[in-house]
Amino acid sequence: MATQQIPVQDTGQKQRVVELSIQGMTCASCVARVERKLGKLDGVEASVNLPLESAVVRVPASVSDQDLIDTVVATGYGAHVVHPDSAGTDDHDHDHAPSLLGARLVLAAILAVPVLLISMVPALQFPDWGWVVFALSLPVVTWSAWPFHRAAAINARHLSSTMDTLVSIGVTAAFLFSAWQLFADPAMTRHAGMAGMEASALYFEVASVVVTFLLLGRFLEASAKHRAGDALKSLLDLGAKEAHVLRTVDGERTEITLPATALIPGDEFVVRPGEKIATDGVVTEGASAVDTALLTGESIPVEVTPGDAVTGATINTSGRLVVRATRVGADTVLSSMGRLVSQAQSGKARIARLADRISAVFVPVVLVLAMLTFVLWLVLTGDLDAAFTASVTVLVIACPCALGLATPTALLTGTGRGAQLGILIRGPQVLEDTRTVDTIVLDKTGTVTTGTMDVDDVIALSDTSATDLLRLAGAVEAASEHPIAQAIARHAARNGRLPEAHDFSSAPGGGVRATVGGAVVTAGRTGWLDRNGIRPTEAQAAAFSAAEDAGTTAVWVAVDGDVAGFITLSDTVKDGSAAAIKRLRRLGLRPILLTGDNRAVALQVAATVGIDAADVRAGVTPAGKVDAIRELQATGATVAMAGDGVNDAAALAQADLGIAMGSGTDVAIEAADLTVMGNSLEQVAQAIELSRRTLGTIKGNLFWAFFYNAVGIPVAALGLLNPMLAGAAMAASSVLVVANSLRLRSFGR
Repeated sequence: MATQQIPVQDTGQKQRVVELSIQGMTCASCVARVERKLGKLDGVEASVNLPLESAVVRVPASVSDQDLIDTVVATGYGAHVVHPDSAGTDDHDHDHAPSLLGARLVLAAILAVPVLLISMVPALQFPDWGWVVFALSLPVVTWSAWPFHRAAAINARHLSSTMDTLVSIGVTAAFLFSAWQLFADPAMTRHAGMAGMEASALYFEVASVVVTFLLLGRFLEASAKHRAGDALKSLLDLGAKEAHVLRTVDGERTEITLPATALIPGDEFVVRPGEKIATDGVVTEGASAVDTALLTGESIPVEVTPGDAVTGATINTSGRLVVRATRVGADTVLSSMGRLVSQAQSGKARIARLADRISAVFVPVVLVLAMLTFVLWLVLTGDLDAAFTASVTVLVIACPCALGLATPTALLTGTGRGAQLGILIRGPQVLEDTRTVDTIVLDKTGTVTTGTMDVDDVIALSDTSATDLLRLAGAVEAASEHPIAQAIARHAARNGRLPEAHDFSSAPGGGVRATVGGAVVTAGRTGWLDRNGIRPTEAQAAAFSAAEDAGTTAVWVAVDGDVAGFITLSDTVKDGSAAAIKRLRRLGLRPILLTGDNRAVALQVAATVGIDAADVRAGVTPAGKVDAIRELQATGATVAMAGDGVNDAAALAQADLGIAMGSGTDVAIEAADLTVMGNSLEQVAQAIELSRRTLGTIKGNLFWAFFYNAVGIPVAALGLLNPMLAGAAMAASSVLVVANSLRLRSFGR
């Protein structure tokens, strides 16, 4: 999605939609700054997405791409236009790439451990140990902490501050204060162990450990961002890689194998059973059943014959097809779905981190208080050392160790417990969504139901018993590749070994016929019976139609030319789905069933699990699922969506909270905010409960972190707290935050 022409009705002008990749954003204030600067350009509207590090910008023809890039660069960030051929690729800020952050984290951890042990354990201290600690801390507070310093500098240049400003100033203050103490009195660590108590004024371990912990949180965040484009790449990878194209050579039609990307409209290609259809087209030869569940979510394969349209990436389950390509490349349904995912993700609500919102006010206040403390102490006492010590103490007590740990520790504990329960939480922004969600949209196939056809009932309409009817039908269907035939054969085989079938014949999309134990058994749709000269009575046809109207798929079975009965099949409801719906209602959520299947099937499933008929949306296309989510959001609902298929990916991205079932496709999982790795819908309710609990823990952590600062800063400014006690108070706040987070380990026990 690079540029496209969109007419603007009120002015008659044409606008382009440009997607920019933005490098260097670290928090919500960065997003606001980029949007504000771009919005100052005449006629430009920008929507910036922090997790995806991108901006979708509507611009008039008078504004060039370079104008947009220059504006972002002047704001202090990097930018480039995302072109269609690079959709789904990552090009994040080099300083925040997971690999580089990982290297910074490893170095910080390796060096911080000896710094902490030497500084805190007198038995490990040796003569002049302060210089060793200084040397070990220097790479940590410079190279490892560089992302924080760089972001703080960028924000400072624009007279703004964020969480990174607090980290940078706190770490720098602790390090420089310690270095100043060491250089001012080189003999302070000359003695080993308890004899060097005056060295307690060194806080190199504070700077090193703070950097290490905060880098851990930043690394996890960057890793999640780095995977943000995988949904689109995984979606496009679902297409067929090659096609068996028919070419006329020396007057004869010959098959040649070409990459699917080489197809052009009008090409005819062969699709054999089990193969993916290479691109959108129309069947010209053959008949078959096409499994479209990957794209539509429908559990029943679609029967196709010459003249029927087929979609690329769907699977031919039986019969040989010849397809004429009608749409290729970016025009296919698969590519359109890819654009839906990209657009829905770009339009997701941007949720500012709690710490950033608070620190936007907190940081300037701390800086002003530190400066006032220095000036007032210098004016009132004339003691430069006392003034510097008091002001640095203010910065040390304000150093956001607990603030930085508040979110990562709760998130790590909550997600760790979630992993044990088969629940994956993508990041802290997801937790805020779970708090406000009031409606949950459930995809039917693979979420509420198993997605696998199974026999519901065997209806005997003659002297043949239901048991014999199932056994004969199973013997005949066992030789067919059709999914419905396999479901009947699988069910029949549960009652014992099936008899052998002879003289087997079939018609793709019609049915099967064979001789079993001397009897000719015919099974299939009504048209297949007609072709074999078998005519059901009006009463038999009425019973068959009633079964289909009830939301099942029915298959006729005839023996020796007479109707013996029919077998009904349906997509089976998962165990626990009804209990899960009740649990979701207790959480204050309104369940809505959304499916590509027909309404009769959807209503039957809804009645089974306890969803109101008014909350059923049937016959919905992938694009329609996105529209359904938007309609609910337009009414004021905060919507969660649970699904498992490729057809759900765009809807999962559009929803305020996307929940993917782990048994589904990688595309659905990557597009979602929460993933449950099992097949049970009950895990969806459990995932929402865990997310809400984790969010509550984060809020509690932030409260205690700021409480320590709020109490400690005025005490430090009055000179009643030295840097050593400030460090101890900061450590105590960190211990409290970690202990509060660890309570999440007992969730669900």
